Amino acid sequence: MKKQSKCAFSLVEVTLALGIAAFCLIAIFGLMPVGVQTNRNATSQTAASNIIASVIADMRATASSTSRQYGITFGIAKTLYFDGAGECSIDVNGSTAVDGSSWSPPLQTRYRLNITFPLSLTGLSYADVKLMWPAAAAPANASGSVEAFAAFDRN
Repeated sequence: MKKQSKCAFSLVEVTLALGIAAFCLIAIFGLMPVGVQTNRNATSQTAASNIIASVIADMRATASSTSRQYGITFGIAKTLYFDGAGECSIDVNGSTAVDGSSWSPPLQTRYRLNITFPLSLTGLSYADVKLMWPAAAAPANASGSVEAFAAFDRN
């Protein structure tokens, strides 16, 4: 007759395995908020870069003194507000579109775009375009910002 041996884990081995698994899970769950915040920042940064690129493209495509899409007049500083989808409003409440019509429902503004035009002695038009978020925050308290400096040959 053959002798059969029974194999099993002892209580100490099971406890150690559970302790190691719990330690690893706590470390992973501790990193989750950092990952979520990093993802949110990357999404905001990408949207901000796309908005600035759209505004500069609109200004470059302008043959007159005022851009079509955003109503930006060269030489006059302007502030615009954008939602997450890139829709534009002239007020922080998101109720008025650039053409003067009303947004219904109002946009949930997330970004504030400030355009200034530094003086130039060379005949070129320059624009300093700075976008920050959240829209209602003071520049010193903004969560993030993107800035671009663009030159336009308006001769």
